[in-house]
Amino acid sequence: MQISDSIKYVGVDDHKIDLFEGQFHVPNGMAYNSYAILDEKIAIMDSVDGSFGEQWLSNIKSALDGKSPDYLVVQHMEMDHSANIRRFTETYPDAKIVSSKMAFVMMKSYFGSDFAEKQVIVAEGSKLELGKHTLTFIAAPNVHWPEVIMTYDSFDKVLFSADGFGKFGANDYDDPEGWACEARRYYFGIVGKFGANVQAVLKKAANLEIKTIASLHGPVLAEDDAKEALRLYDIWSSYGVESDGVCLLYTSVYGNTKRVAERLAEILKAKGCPKVAVSDLAREDTYECVEDSFRYGKLVLATTTYNGGVFPTMREFIEHLTERNYQNRKIAFIENGSWAPMAIKGMTAMFEQSKNITICENKVTVKIAESADTESQLEKLAEEILK
Repeated sequence: MQISDSIKYVGVDDHKIDLFEGQFHVPNGMAYNSYAILDEKIAIMDSVDGSFGEQWLSNIKSALDGKSPDYLVVQHMEMDHSANIRRFTETYPDAKIVSSKMAFVMMKSYFGSDFAEKQVIVAEGSKLELGKHTLTFIAAPNVHWPEVIMTYDSFDKVLFSADGFGKFGANDYDDPEGWACEARRYYFGIVGKFGANVQAVLKKAANLEIKTIASLHGPVLAEDDAKEALRLYDIWSSYGVESDGVCLLYTSVYGNTKRVAERLAEILKAKGCPKVAVSDLAREDTYECVEDSFRYGKLVLATTTYNGGVFPTMREFIEHLTERNYQNRKIAFIENGSWAPMAIKGMTAMFEQSKNITICENKVTVKIAESADTESQLEKLAEEILK
């Protein structure tokens, strides 16, 4: 893969991985991206996962065609991008390591060495001259680790964005859904808590002419795709609404709550709701449901009372939302309980610290199974959701 006449791709695809970061299902694999900038001085942009060190070094050797790199730029110290730093220094002992001050502290913890004799410490606004290419470094703390830097190449107008703008899936997988779907699940699963930090970086990026975004995961984004990615990241990181519709999520023990939730979906569609995304929290991928919760402006949660509170799967899911700063949404509740329904009280309490959340006044309470009153409750709730 060639990014430009002087920037080559030297990363790898991982098809053996089943869980990224030990929790995200990645049935289409994962890409660990690395790039070589070929100029009077040569810079390698980031390392790859520890399992692919030999392949990565072979890719570098092939791209450099007998030359040796002058720099390894380390934008992010997470192990899927830093594991081969020591191996790189052993292969290219004259090369310098370019990174943030905090990253070198992390290297000391990881490798037992901070490579003091090789350090080139950079911060916001620092520059590295390669020849035609001038690299300018952008501090991006907590996107999504505190040591992160991004890099802008003013010659080819490339933003090397660390984990920002990444997506799940190997690069040799032709994703029929394009970049946004798995990039959205990636963003809200991994980066979602740090919206304010992403907004700060986007403000810096607004002053740059960006023709290409080269992330550490997923495809290289050319100009039109890069613009769309920047637009979506602005929505996502400001907790705005991307799509008009309702996300309806439920848990159900014996099927009664499921039937009520599905009936509400039918009513919403009949009333003109453009999209109702319905999922069973116990059976769907958790982070697909997190993604939909942030994508749409309205959320319905339907669950059973359990041990006098919220059903465990629903309780854990709400924690996924609140720890990612879920906000600016309308939420509706449906509860079921054999004798003393308490789930709505528990769910409401879980959102008390969330910003700009509107809880629907109409609530649906079911005792075991639907009754004659259930339809009336659902109609009123649907009308309030769609106001």
